Amino acid sequence: MIDAVLHPHRPHVRLTRLALENFRNYPMLQLRLDGRHVCLHGANGSGKTNLMEAVSMLSPGRGLRGAEFGDLVRRDADGAVAKGWALSADVREGDFDRRVTLALDVDDQGRSKRIARLDGANTAQADLGELMRIIWLTPAMDRVFAGPAGDRRRFLDRQVMAHFPSHGTFGAAYDKAMRQRNALLERGRADPAWLDALELGMASAGAAMALHRVDAVRTMQESILARPEGAFPKALIDLDGQFETGVANGAALTDIEQDIADQLRESRARDVAAGRATRGVHRTDLRVIHAAKSMPADQCSTGEQKALLIGLILANAQALFERDFAPSPLLLLDEAAAHLDSDRRAALYDELAALGGQAWLTGTDRSLFDAFGDRAQRFEVSGGAVLES
Repeated sequence: MIDAVLHPHRPHVRLTRLALENFRNYPMLQLRLDGRHVCLHGANGSGKTNLMEAVSMLSPGRGLRGAEFGDLVRRDADGAVAKGWALSADVREGDFDRRVTLALDVDDQGRSKRIARLDGANTAQADLGELMRIIWLTPAMDRVFAGPAGDRRRFLDRQVMAHFPSHGTFGAAYDKAMRQRNALLERGRADPAWLDALELGMASAGAAMALHRVDAVRTMQESILARPEGAFPKALIDLDGQFETGVANGAALTDIEQDIADQLRESRARDVAAGRATRGVHRTDLRVIHAAKSMPADQCSTGEQKALLIGLILANAQALFERDFAPSPLLLLDEAAAHLDSDRRAALYDELAALGGQAWLTGTDRSLFDAFGDRAQRFEVSGGAVLES
């Protein structure tokens, strides 16, 4: 039984099959799913997170570990490396079934080729974001509020990418142009026309990124405020970034582009001295406040930070469910329940069930998922084998 409140605008998206070949610690795997939430339990190091990573690869980018495709190839105990890997998933979108295939083929000369197919036709991995949106929470994110701004920015951009899959493409273009600009400035006596071109590229991509961030954060905040009071406290979120502030205040996209380009041009000498670009959307930070306590998230207890983080993920999922143009998201919650008390675990499962769609969760003990009842399908993971339990 699936306990869900179906959204009237877009059908829910669920995985009904996951197949792996030579992916991480899995020589071969065929996982049949019935559309309910998926709970994976087993000892640490058994391969639970590897399965979550496989699902995360069905979205644009490099998955929840940020790994290169070549790093996903299975290695034997003696260090032998397989020749590539393959991942196949059946995706049910409402009453329609789709098949996604990803693979890395490696020939005898060590040359690799990436393959992505949708329903048998070649596609780009970046385009899979139009089929499904995937949000994840991993243990590495637990201290995101207290860590450096770069961690929060990466967390933010992953949430934004669930709303706008092209956000990742703009981010990659911005970073590439910024690296090239830094290299030119470091050499000295760079062609000003070449710098102008790179800065215009950064400005175009950066303005789009700022627009996406402002839209997504506004939508997330509305979803947070609409949530009832419960186990996961509400947060007040906003962006600490000059160009995002301009977008929020109604500045035209062309004006934001011009502002970025002008500031990059004016800061060349300072950037040479600093050895990096000192201004731009790559400096933006995400501010989070525990609403009930009016306290910055980084000053909250570890448990409160975890609860705030889960609340943000749930609110973003709800926001995506309510967007007419976005397919419903898959949620990947790696070890999210392990450090919650029984009441909060039950509250989490109730919220996931009310959202609809499909969530994947991991934990070391099957009992962690007792409160799910029959709303979830459970699997025991052990050394490359996965059995329904």
